[in-house]
Amino acid sequence: MRAPLELLAVRKLGAPGNPELAVGAVAEDGTGVFDARSAELLGMTQEMLDAAIAQESRELRRRVERYREGRPPVAVKRRTAIVVDDGIATGMTELAAVRSLRKRGSAGIVVAVPVGSEEALSMLREEADRVICLSVPPRLYGVGMWYEDFRPVLR
Repeated sequence: MRAPLELLAVRKLGAPGNPELAVGAVAEDGTGVFDARSAELLGMTQEMLDAAIAQESRELRRRVERYREGRPPVAVKRRTAIVVDDGIATGMTELAAVRSLRKRGSAGIVVAVPVGSEEALSMLREEADRVICLSVPPRLYGVGMWYEDFRPVLR
């Protein structure tokens, strides 16, 4: 069976003072998710959120242009899409990916990761058709802790 491999660009909206902690995420098509409770607890204003969305949207456009080289995204309508990531901490980026794929008409969505937090996995199980995670530690702390080498593959 032949299945295309495609990039679905999503960027997290980092917390003030802790950019690795996602309070939301935005996908390349503009689909966004936001954890209002976390943002409020962290003192994130609407102005801060708007600035983060604008910045990450610019970065998404740059990456999509670089990685796809002008090619349109692979059609997912009436197809099953498998979302693969290095791990799930808050689940915000994966949730934005799942919702983006739903908007594009995907018939089924599977999320597959090597490590994830139980809270984020539970949230994703409500929206994805299937979630596969190899390791669910009692305390995740951060996805990078579960890798010997966590350097970015592409920029």
